[in-house]
Amino acid sequence: MKRNFIPVTFCVLTVSDTRGEAEDKSGKLLVARATDAGHVLHEKAICRDDVYDIRAIVSRWIAEPGVQVVLTTGGTGVTGRDGTPEAVTPLLDKVVDGFGEMFRMISYEEIGTSSLQSRALAGVANGTYVFVLPGSSGACATAWDKLVAQQLDYRTRPCNLVELMPRLLEGR
Repeated sequence: MKRNFIPVTFCVLTVSDTRGEAEDKSGKLLVARATDAGHVLHEKAICRDDVYDIRAIVSRWIAEPGVQVVLTTGGTGVTGRDGTPEAVTPLLDKVVDGFGEMFRMISYEEIGTSSLQSRALAGVANGTYVFVLPGSSGACATAWDKLVAQQLDYRTRPCNLVELMPRLLEGR
């Protein structure tokens, strides 16, 4: 049976202490890839690498019933300023462990052992999928092209994240 594409509504947050809108290649890449695929942008923002600023924005988006996906880029490394995983993890109801594992496996093929520095992750928060991606545009392209795009496409078989959306809030 042929399935029709189902667009999702998404937000993009770029986490950076140094980038403004003009320099935000990664955020722009994610918006372009997702809208080109047929998804609908709700909001895009840039914030400094501060756990509480990040958490406030992501919290606001996951509280909005119309937002189905949040994509963050930046702050996933191991330096003292990298805090996106720490900001987002407490918000998650469930962690999708396979995303980070698969991302690092795919990245290993592209950048070798430097992939171990990535703390990319994904999960579900209040019925919203959240993807925490590295800040480089290459990493965002890899994540979107090789993982996220297929899982946000209802036509992907044998299963995908879109078909699970109606059931994300079961048991509440």
